Amino acid sequence: MEYLNKFNLSDKNAIVTGGAGILGQHFCKGLADAGANVAIVDIDMEKAGELARFINEKTNTNAKAFFCDLTKEESVLKAVNDIQKYYGEIHILHNNAAGKSSDLAAFFAPFEEYSLAQWKEIMATNLDGMFLMAKYVGKIMKDQRKGGSIIQTASIYGVMGPDNRIYEGSHYLDRQINTPAIYSASKSGVIGLTKYLATYWAKDGIRVNTITPGGVESGQNDIFKQNYSNRIPLQRMAQPEEMVGALIYLASDASSYVTGHNIMIDGGLNVW
Repeated sequence: MEYLNKFNLSDKNAIVTGGAGILGQHFCKGLADAGANVAIVDIDMEKAGELARFINEKTNTNAKAFFCDLTKEESVLKAVNDIQKYYGEIHILHNNAAGKSSDLAAFFAPFEEYSLAQWKEIMATNLDGMFLMAKYVGKIMKDQRKGGSIIQTASIYGVMGPDNRIYEGSHYLDRQINTPAIYSASKSGVIGLTKYLATYWAKDGIRVNTITPGGVESGQNDIFKQNYSNRIPLQRMAQPEEMVGALIYLASDASSYVTGHNIMIDGGLNVW
C-alpha cells in the first residue's frame, strides 16, 4: 500500500495567487514541501522574490516570483503565459488572492454609506481576478488533456453572516474593524464559481474545490481574539499553517474523487 504517496506533488507545477500574503506564503511553502514547483504570483515582487529564494534554499523544488495585477486582464494573461513558458505545464492553480482596499475608512464604512467605487475595487480582485485566472489557466489545463486541480480560497463569511457582536472593542493593527458586505458577497461568489467550474470542467478531469478558512490570528487585539474564540468550539483562532493540509490534499491525487467541495477550516464555527 502506498497511500501517503498520493499526497506527493513531485514533478507538479503550481500557481498560487497572493502567494506572498499572510496565508499565501504558507500555502507556497506547503506545496513546495510536498514536492511541487511553485509560481508565486503577487503584486509585491519584493516579498514574492524573497519567498521564492527561501523556498529554493530549503527544498529541491523550483519556486519563482511572477508579477500580476489581478484586476487587469492583460496582466493576468501575461503572467499565465510567462508561467507556462517557464514551467512548461501547469497542474495546480490555487486562486488565493484577496483584495486590500486603498482606503480603509471606505472599506469599513457602514453598509448604508458604502460607496459603489469601493465595492467595485474589492470585487475586482476577490472575484473578477479569480474568474480571469481560472479562465486562462483552465484553458491550458484543458488543452494539456491531463486534468488538473484548481483550489479557490473563500471565507466563512461567504457561507454565513458575521456575528457583529465580536467586533465590539475589537481592533486589527490598531484599527476598529468589521466585516463589510462586499467581503461576504465576493467570497460567496467564489464558492458559486467553484461549483460552476467543477461541473463545467469535470469531463476534462479538472477538479475545482474551495478552501474556506475561519479566523486566522494575524494582528488582532486581545478583545477580538477572545470574542472570536468564544464563538468557536475549539475555543481559539487558527494559525496560518493550519490551512495548508487541506490545500495539499485538494491539490494532490489523494483527493482524486473530490470536486465542487468546500472544506471549512474553521475550528467548528459552522456547526454552531
